[in-house]
Parts: sequence; structure tokens; C-alpha cells
Amino acid sequence: MRFSIKTLLAGVLAIAVAMVVYLSLTPEVVDVEMAAATIGPLRVSVKEDGKTRIGEKYVVSAPVSGRVSRIELNAGDFVDEQTLLAVVLPSDPAILDARALAEAQARVNAAEAATQRAQSQREQAKINLELNEARFERVKRMKAADAASQTEYDIAKAELLAGRQAIETTRFDSEIAKYELDMARAAVKQFADPTSDEAMQPFEIHSPITGRVLRVIQESSAVINVGTPLIELGDPSNLEIEIDVLSTDAVRIKPGSALTVEHWGGETPLQGYVRVVEPSALTKISSLGVEEQRVNVIADFNEPPERISSLGDGYRVEAHIIVDELDAALLIPNSALFRYERDWHVFKVVGGVAVMQRVATGLQNDSQAQIVEGLTEGDRVILYPSDEITPGTPVR
Repeated sequence: MRFSIKTLLAGVLAIAVAMVVYLSLTPEVVDVEMAAATIGPLRVSVKEDGKTRIGEKYVVSAPVSGRVSRIELNAGDFVDEQTLLAVVLPSDPAILDARALAEAQARVNAAEAATQRAQSQREQAKINLELNEARFERVKRMKAADAASQTEYDIAKAELLAGRQAIETTRFDSEIAKYELDMARAAVKQFADPTSDEAMQPFEIHSPITGRVLRVIQESSAVINVGTPLIELGDPSNLEIEIDVLSTDAVRIKPGSALTVEHWGGETPLQGYVRVVEPSALTKISSLGVEEQRVNVIADFNEPPERISSLGDGYRVEAHIIVDELDAALLIPNSALFRYERDWHVFKVVGGVAVMQRVATGLQNDSQAQIVEGLTEGDRVILYPSDEITPGTPVR
């Protein structure tokens, strides 16, 4: 049998047609990005902006009327109990009437009552701290024996931390109450006898605490009345965090919850814990003009003083408050999930082909989701599935 040119051309044409038909019927292989389902820890957090604030501030006010000298201190200056803050040249004590003297004596009585109340509160705080310490140790032992839940442990830890903070607060209150009492007594003593030499002496105001000057309220010399604010003091090492969260997130935050502080200016995040979730919400307007119910969450740092020494009052921070946590969960990236017929699905890669798989999800954070049904460890899923991916599409 002899082959002609026509036979050769017909054969070539038949092969070309067959190839076109084969290519048209064979799906194109799509390049995709994949990830494997893995077992690992999962943390779910509430992320909100917050600001630092000094836990205990004190505004020093004038205990007597008169002309105050110019305050030479500046914001940031260190002070202690020996530091002279201001000097007040009292008004002529000879014109001090009975009413003014009675008011000064009333301030002494009020300061004495405040001192007794502060001392009582400090004793009560010590009793509560001892109780919280015993309770925490008991729950800690029970948790080690799997007889207490993580929630019970967190609550006991939060109560212990709150008790320690209450001791510091009552100590500060006691010191301030004693200072107020001393100043009130000095004022009465100075004006009780207008003819004495002591009555004509300038009234010196010393610092009630060891700390730093936060703000000078009355810088220049001026005639002032009793109670005029002069200078604001505080201890920058006693920092806490105020975080403004939505009320829907606040119900998931518990005292004692761990948190991390990021974007504060340092190289590594800071650690802390929630001390209290305030019981009342505030109505605020968002940047989009929407009314929101916001709740203040107060947290403390869990860092040595040198780690937070560069922070001051009112500094911006970004807080991530842990609201749920799993030690071992089957995880995939959120970018692999998509909705289909009201359920979550993924494209699982089986033998180089995309297979649509329905999944059930559990906890989820910004980047990962827990899979409780539909996948096993090691299954590969397609990330960011596009319209090119359909069930049966070859992928690589």
C-alpha cells in the first residue's frame, strides 16, 4: 500500500482534531496555594486600643487662703516627702473670723474621720488578701489534681491579684489621709492665735508622696482661696491600662484574663491581666457616626518596673485580651473557608483534584479556625479559592 500526500495530510488533520478535542475536554490545571490542617494551640482575643494611666494621682490644693509663691517645679520632676512644693503667705490672720476658724476646725475633723476610715479599709484589705491567698492555693492544688476547672482557677487568681492591688490602694489612701490631717491641723494651729509669731509665718506645703510631678496647675504667684488646686502628683511606676471595648465583647472578658500589649513602642509585647470590668457602659459615637455602648476594662501590667519605665500617663497601647483558649485543636487558615448553602465549606485536595468538603467550625480568631468535623490532621486545603476552582478541578 502506497501513502500519498493526501493520505498524510488527512492523518495529520485527524491527529490535530483529536488533540483539540482532548484538550477541550481535559480541565486546565490551576495553580493554587495550599495549607495543611494541623494540631496546635488556639487563642481567641478581643483587640482594642487602650491607654495607660497612673493608678493613684493626687492633686495638692491650698490648705489656707493667701498669696501663693511661684511654683518652681516642672512636669516630670521627682519629689518625695521632703520636697517643698509651694509656699503660701496667708491673709492677715487678724481678720480671720469665727466662721473661717470653724471651717478650718471642721476640715480637721473630716481629715481625722478619713484617716480612721482609711486605716479600717486597710485592715479589711489585709484580711481579704489572706483569704484570697488561701483560696488561690487551694484551687491551685485542686486544678493540679483535675478537681477544679480553668475558670475556677482564673477567678481565684483574679481575686488574689485584686486583693494585692487593694492593699496598695489602701496604703496610698492612708498616706494621703494622714497628710490631709497634718495640713488641716497646721492650718488651725497657725490661725488659732492671730497675735502669735507663728501666725505670721509663710505656710509651707510639702509633697504627700514619693513620685513625680504630673502637672503644675498654678504656676504663677497669685492670691488663692482655700482648696485651690496647685499641683498634680503621681507615681509613674504604678501604671495600669484602661481599655475601651464594646459591651458585646465585655461580657466575654473575665477578671484575671491574660492580655498582651502591642504597638506600645517597644520591641516585644508586654504581658498583663484584667483586674476589673467596669459594671456600667458608656454611649460613644464611633468614627462612622454610629452609637456604641462601650465598657472600660482596667488591667495591670505583669512586668518588672524596668520593662515599663518608658511608658507614662495617657500613652496609647493596643491590647489583645484573651477570652478563650485551646491547647490542642485542629486548625486551618480562615482564608480556606467559604460559605455554600448556609454552611462552611473548604476545597480539599485529594489526588491533585479539588474536592468540596463541608466542615463544622469551633473557635475562631483573626487568622485561624478550629475544625471540629469534616477534616483530619494532614488534609490539604486550598487557600483563597477563586471562581476557577470547582469540584473536580485539577490543581497543583
